[in-house]
Amino acid sequence: MILLEILRMALVSLGVNKLRSFLTMMGITVGVFSVIGVMTAVTALRSSIETGLSFLGTNMFQIAKYPVGVQHDGAERRKYAMRRDISLDQALRYKKLMEGDGASGVVCLKVYGWAAQAVYGGRKTTPDLSFGGTNEHFTTANQFSIESGRNLTPEDVELGRPVVVIGQTIVKKLFPAENPLDKRLKVAGRTYTVVGTFAEKGKSFGQDENGIAMVPITRYLSDFGSEGRSISIATQSASQLTYNRTMDRAITMMRIVRGLRPDQENDFEVYSNDSLLSAFAKVADVVRSGAFVISAIALLAAGVGIMNIMLVSVTERTKEIGIRKSIGARRSSILLQFLVESVVISLAGGVLGIALGVAGGNGLALMLHASVVFPWGWVAVGLIVCSGIGVGFGFYPAWKAAGLDPIEALRFE
Repeated sequence: MILLEILRMALVSLGVNKLRSFLTMMGITVGVFSVIGVMTAVTALRSSIETGLSFLGTNMFQIAKYPVGVQHDGAERRKYAMRRDISLDQALRYKKLMEGDGASGVVCLKVYGWAAQAVYGGRKTTPDLSFGGTNEHFTTANQFSIESGRNLTPEDVELGRPVVVIGQTIVKKLFPAENPLDKRLKVAGRTYTVVGTFAEKGKSFGQDENGIAMVPITRYLSDFGSEGRSISIATQSASQLTYNRTMDRAITMMRIVRGLRPDQENDFEVYSNDSLLSAFAKVADVVRSGAFVISAIALLAAGVGIMNIMLVSVTERTKEIGIRKSIGARRSSILLQFLVESVVISLAGGVLGIALGVAGGNGLALMLHASVVFPWGWVAVGLIVCSGIGVGFGFYPAWKAAGLDPIEALRFE
């Protein structure tokens, strides 16, 4: 009953100065919001990646000119831009060499250009389609499947046929009431015959994976040129047991087709789903570090604010403390009351910050089409930290209040 009475008195005292209490609480809210919001968003995005939004298929790795995560501009990109492009002849020779290895599964070649627009009759798509050239193994390497018609074939690639396989976004926009197969449409100003459609795949990280159109890689390079275009090569091992051996062989074969001497470094990159996750983890670590720094500064400032407000409160209520002591209130009761007030302010700010952080983080995740999560661990840490701030920064004012001499307190004006 004594504890309940102390809690009631603390809440009443805070209610007397609602605006002051609210402004003090907001300092905690900002600090907790920054870290909880970031952790929620990062957790949601990582969960989506680990549960199937991977860039490559099973047991696959990719060879490319640029490493994962390189910026579109700046010194780092210019460094890798000095490398030779991976040409189609090199890619085809690599494919032929790898096909002689029983441990290898499929070898997918692909190249992308700028975003494109598809046109059929009087209808047009948005000008942000993923348009590129590939071979018959694109579906396996990128976890797509064919819904109607057929996939690209080796003959399509060899002969450079003007055929295209399109995603469901294009189907719905250009062919809302008719079968798209065998229809002739224009993509990036070139005419292609639709031979197949990809099955619905969904979205990932804000990009519509159904807004895609793929033509034979030979046709793509014939129509748009090979200058400044580098081929990406995805290779699948026959099984997980042969994965490392296949990758080692792939690096050797790629060095051969690139004409590298034994003393020269690789002028290409090799990465897999694990390396993509590692790249994401590095970015996430930087974001986390920034969030921690911001939240630590905000929480430190908020803690100082709590201590200042509690010292002001002690001064304003000196006579009240003297009256309570003169009628028998113990030092421990006074100390506990002021500590409870400090902790309540801190926890209230923390709870509000957690609510806003979870909502903001999941809002960002939904914008990027990732799954919604609730970071229970970080919420628990946030509440513990807020309680610690309340106790740590509120102890001195509470101790000062509990140590007041009742006679001097009653004389205070």
